[in-house]
Amino acid sequence: MLRRTRSICLAALALLVGLASPHVADAQARGARAGGPPPTARTAAPKDLTGYWVAVVTEHWHLRMEMPPKGDFSMLPVNAEARRVAGMWDPAQDQASGNACRSYGAAAIMRVPGRLHITWADDNTLKIDTDSGTQTRLLHFGAAPAPAAATATQAEWQGYSAAAWAGAAAGRGGRTPGPAGNLGVTTTRMRPGYLRKNGVPYSENTVLQEYFDTFTEPNGDSWLVVTSIITDPQYLTGPYATTNHFKKVPDNASGWDPTPCRADQPR
Repeated sequence: MLRRTRSICLAALALLVGLASPHVADAQARGARAGGPPPTARTAAPKDLTGYWVAVVTEHWHLRMEMPPKGDFSMLPVNAEARRVAGMWDPAQDQASGNACRSYGAAAIMRVPGRLHITWADDNTLKIDTDSGTQTRLLHFGAAPAPAAATATQAEWQGYSAAAWAGAAAGRGGRTPGPAGNLGVTTTRMRPGYLRKNGVPYSENTVLQEYFDTFTEPNGDSWLVVTSIITDPQYLTGPYATTNHFKKVPDNASGWDPTPCRADQPR
């Protein structure tokens, strides 16, 4: 699995050459050229991401399975302003002010230990529910524009995600970056939150790029690997990349444990 993860990481980092939003898939383009309605994203899907998945934490245990200490910025490319803001972190105040979900936004939720339930909300929208924080992400396929938010506080924790199958045909003869079949997602318009549970901030200007890949081991275990690249001109000095692993569990709600956002606990 480590070799597979490394190749996915390298492919994801290649995306930094041009942080462009994903485009429609090959099958959709073929349908349009043929004059008929393009296939839906569900019909064109080269891989099946649906089902229940549990996070497998194999690295940074003390930062993910435990509450990281205040002032711990290890492995984060943060600037001086981010350090100053994180130094004022007060979980009790976040909880009391209705901001307990700051560490459960799109830029951080895949790092929070817990379970995912992935389903199709409709033929062109993939839905990811998390039991940690009881959050819902909607990944929109096609050319739907991102809705504008008047202010940062009116933005949603999960932002707006535009999705496409990576490696598929893009406009003007190009191709969407990444290995064919992987799911590429670009998320913007997020409400400001925390990259880490100890108050390390990200701003409303953050852009989240993700690759979702699935594969099956010889023993039959199915894995979902999510590689994320976060850029934030306000608080980061460079891109911040992570890779998160999820193992597929039986397709039922056994072990599903919805919890509210909690500012002072790991999940």
